[in-house]
Amino acid sequence: MGWTDYASAPPAGTEICDEAELDRIRCLTVESRNGRFPLLLVRLGEGIRAYVNACPHQYLPLDHRGDQIVSADGTRLMCTAHGAMFDIASGEAVQGADCRLDAVPLAISGGKVRIGQA
Repeated sequence: MGWTDYASAPPAGTEICDEAELDRIRCLTVESRNGRFPLLLVRLGEGIRAYVNACPHQYLPLDHRGDQIVSADGTRLMCTAHGAMFDIASGEAVQGADCRLDAVPLAISGGKVRIGQA
């Protein structure tokens, strides 16, 4: 399933947040005319990545059972519902899963982070 398969996927250009508000990890809900969309933003050295905040196994948010979703070494995201681990930079499964997180394209301009073109 890709991020645009969600009925609540926001259209390109939808504002997410100010770039300056993003430290390392931020789980949030983006509201648009399509509804409420669960998003996970990750600031990496090379920029900002975004994923649907939904584990591909049960579609629960990665932070469903707590906000500690980053591994101690900072390289993986963890599903708090069942412990599956995903590479923080690519969303690829690295432990306990045979899937990947759904990446969401971003556009950053004027200090604003927005949904990019699909």
